[in-house]
Amino acid sequence: MNFEVFVLGTSGMMPLPGRFLTSAIVRREGELFLFDCGEGTQISLKMLNIKWKKISAIFISHMHADHVTGLPGMLMLSSQVDREDPLVIYGPARLHEYINQTRKLLDMYINYEIIVKTIEPGTIVENDEFTVEAFRLDHTKPCFGYTMREKSRPGMFHPDKAIELGVPRGPLWSALQHGQSVVLADGRTIGPAEIMGEPRGGRTFSYVTDTLYSEKIAKHVTSADLLLCEGMFDESLVESAREKKHMTARQAAMIARDAQVASMGLMHYSPRYTDRDLKVLLQEAREVFPPAFLARDRMAFDIPLKD
Repeated sequence: MNFEVFVLGTSGMMPLPGRFLTSAIVRREGELFLFDCGEGTQISLKMLNIKWKKISAIFISHMHADHVTGLPGMLMLSSQVDREDPLVIYGPARLHEYINQTRKLLDMYINYEIIVKTIEPGTIVENDEFTVEAFRLDHTKPCFGYTMREKSRPGMFHPDKAIELGVPRGPLWSALQHGQSVVLADGRTIGPAEIMGEPRGGRTFSYVTDTLYSEKIAKHVTSADLLLCEGMFDESLVESAREKKHMTARQAAMIARDAQVASMGLMHYSPRYTDRDLKVLLQEAREVFPPAFLARDRMAFDIPLKD
């Protein structure tokens, strides 16, 4: 089961040559989930040869232009590839209005269903395999972070224990592997816990951008395999960050450390930093959280299962 994360852009406020606006996409079992859609998001998708037809859901953090102005083009493009499945777009209030008004003003040809869902904090997507949680951030407009978390899988099946307990091979083994108790010919009931190992955790991706620092964010991204988190400024500009309701790289690292994430990539860089200048952000983040790294446009991460 694949779980891949692609960084589509890392710039805040405005796109730069080689640094597009902040967004990311998850590919899980062939299904795509897009997080934010600023101007030019399509370009990175094309460069990565990712088929946008397979995007089943888009999660918008907030209604600032650098996070939503790529949506009209994406919606029109999807009509050119004979999309049949509905597209679900999650985000804050006014997202529905923005999409509807843009469609009317541009007389957009859309030949598939678009479902816009205004979100509140909590679980906004849940199925048998994973959940997506939205949580409030503190920005100049209503803003949300997102965590996509796979559900736990059954533990390892131990054939030797099954044989020892007298469970015959075949359908009874399969039932135990699927979490069902079985009754043997001699009347004994055998439960999965007697033969299966401890449940195995799934994989987790978190996306946090455009917010004041808050220690509360950590609980929403706990134990993430990969956290993409804004680190817009260095510590010399901490007052500017506070005024504009953004975070420094050091503050992003504090969240990663407190949440005990496996890996944290900085993103949403201020355009004041050249690629060479970004090393200052990295240095400050690593003083707090050594595994921190600078996310770069079109980086790809394959997150393996924990066996």
